[in-house]
Amino acid sequence: MKVFYTFFKYMFLFLIGGFSYYFLEIAFRGYSHFSMIICGGLAFVLSGALNQWSHFEMSLISQMFLSMMIITGLELVTGLIVNVWLHLNVWDYSAMPYQFMGQICLLYSVLWMALSLVCIFVDDLLRWKIFKEEKPRYKIL
Repeated sequence: MKVFYTFFKYMFLFLIGGFSYYFLEIAFRGYSHFSMIICGGLAFVLSGALNQWSHFEMSLISQMFLSMMIITGLELVTGLIVNVWLHLNVWDYSAMPYQFMGQICLLYSVLWMALSLVCIFVDDLLRWKIFKEEKPRYKIL
């Protein structure tokens, strides 16, 4: 029963994060791709779980920085699969400064860091209110 509950919890969080990112992209770019549901879901679960899985109380700034690294890494892997390998051309950052292979760039990494704060708060709120986990406490630095 515990395995089913844990699976349900993470699938719920995955779908919240994935579809939120998918619809956020549609709102700002006018379109998205189903691969963004997968990338966004993984990013949401991993970013939200940082403070759950760590053996010490992680500061909010540290969690945001690590989330930025996770999200940028997921974006790179997703981009290499959908844009380079499958040639779907979902996005291309080639014209952006400080980009790598057109798949990631510094500007969006900074944006992911800011967006991760929202993800951290929403994940904590969902875990607290829906899954009856510990009430979130935050240490800024």
